[in-house]
Amino acid sequence: MKPFRKYAALAIDGGGIRGTMVAKALAVLEGAVGRSCREMFQLTAGTSTGSILSAAIAASIPATKIHEVYEDLGRGIFKKSWRCIFPFKYLVHYMYPSDGFKTTLRKFLGETTMGDVWAADPRMDVVITTRDLVLNKTCFVKPWKDNYRDWKLWYAVLCSSSAPTYMPVVDGRYVDGGVGSYANPCYIAAYEAKFCLQWPLEETTLVSIGTGRYPEGLKPHQADRFNALNWASQTIDTFVSDASDQQVRLVRDLFPGLDFRRFQMDLPYPIPMDDASGIPALTDLGEELGHKILEDKLDEKVDLKAGRPK
Repeated sequence: MKPFRKYAALAIDGGGIRGTMVAKALAVLEGAVGRSCREMFQLTAGTSTGSILSAAIAASIPATKIHEVYEDLGRGIFKKSWRCIFPFKYLVHYMYPSDGFKTTLRKFLGETTMGDVWAADPRMDVVITTRDLVLNKTCFVKPWKDNYRDWKLWYAVLCSSSAPTYMPVVDGRYVDGGVGSYANPCYIAAYEAKFCLQWPLEETTLVSIGTGRYPEGLKPHQADRFNALNWASQTIDTFVSDASDQQVRLVRDLFPGLDFRRFQMDLPYPIPMDDASGIPALTDLGEELGHKILEDKLDEKVDLKAGRPK
């Protein structure tokens, strides 16, 4: 792996239980380099499951511990019930209660505030996104902003991870930060580094890690008999995938001089964000992803989809 530059940032996509893969990859990275992610990165940015990982790194939690928590979290939080069965899952307000998730986050992250992270030595910046339904805008929760300084890390993560239909709205207003174009927060991290922290791009490395790319799309004529529910799911999947790729292209095109490294894995089969049975497979994929990071095997499929020559 090429050494990081003077300043290093890490951006992690959303993806529910697929964060298991990233946690394992970071554990591989820490084991090979002999340093924690908290020592390697001065900025982390995350949405949804990426916010869990980003906050844990900011709280100086080793990646091996994060991976263990994902294993426990997935099996404990995503317990199937009648709420998850068709057609009830389309009629209930949410499929999974958030009480257990909230308790786990508080135990895992403690009572550390966003401001504590900024005041630490060395200083750490962390950007967590959440959608405020009352103000109808995406909020960028940062430790140096006065209005978020007293937010607990666990609370920011809870707000960022409450995916609509999966978990209840937090305090009647906050939902998953991936509701919009920020399921992949690499552009947010690049913007934070250059314009907020004022890091020179020539001295900055940004590592962006995806939570798995779904297998190829539909077969010809498969959509001919789609109903409204089929189209809703397909439209969301397509939007999230295209929005993620767009963020990568924006960083590559608008931040010249930045050492930008995007890593992603192709999933062997669809693994829904709430499928805890996929944890063993995701752990194996994380091992492979970790070695991709160490060997600088960057994701090239975004450029191929855009028609850009290699």
